[in-house]
Amino acid sequence: MAKFKAIVIEKADKGQTISLTDFDEANLMDGDVTVAVEWSTLNYKDGLAITGKAPVVRRFPMIPGVDFAGTVEASSHPDWKPGDKVILNGWGLGETHLGGYAEKARVKGQWLVRLPAGLSPRQAMAIGTAGYTAMLAVLALERHGLKPDRARSSSVAPQAVWARWRSRYSPSSVSR
Repeated sequence: MAKFKAIVIEKADKGQTISLTDFDEANLMDGDVTVAVEWSTLNYKDGLAITGKAPVVRRFPMIPGVDFAGTVEASSHPDWKPGDKVILNGWGLGETHLGGYAEKARVKGQWLVRLPAGLSPRQAMAIGTAGYTAMLAVLALERHGLKPDRARSSSVAPQAVWARWRSRYSPSSVSR
């Protein structure tokens, strides 16, 4: 099997070590889709994992990175074929399952989301997990009869710009 570059966290006598290494594809975890990772983000959780400041990593060695966007290289999952553009965030990525800070990842096909038309993998990761979370918040507000309101002002995380892109609202505040 081929080797590829990956950031790897190893357990050490005192804490952990982290290095950029040549990782053997044979050591990727179980999954039915192999993805050539093109982009990932740096999230707070990734920072905690890399610095060892909190017990984020649950198994060693670990490739951190809670999300990624890339292109399917190989798949035995019925929904994915080589060449498909995909996004993944969550599902224990970078915590219990080898994450996105590598040139390749092997994951379960049901974890993947098709990259939306009109977005590049880079743009998807610019939105990132935080933007995805902001959009989930907007959808939850709408389910409860609330909607973003252009007339009111408040400070909103920059990730809410994704909510604006995705919805018909301007990210400024919420009202009934």
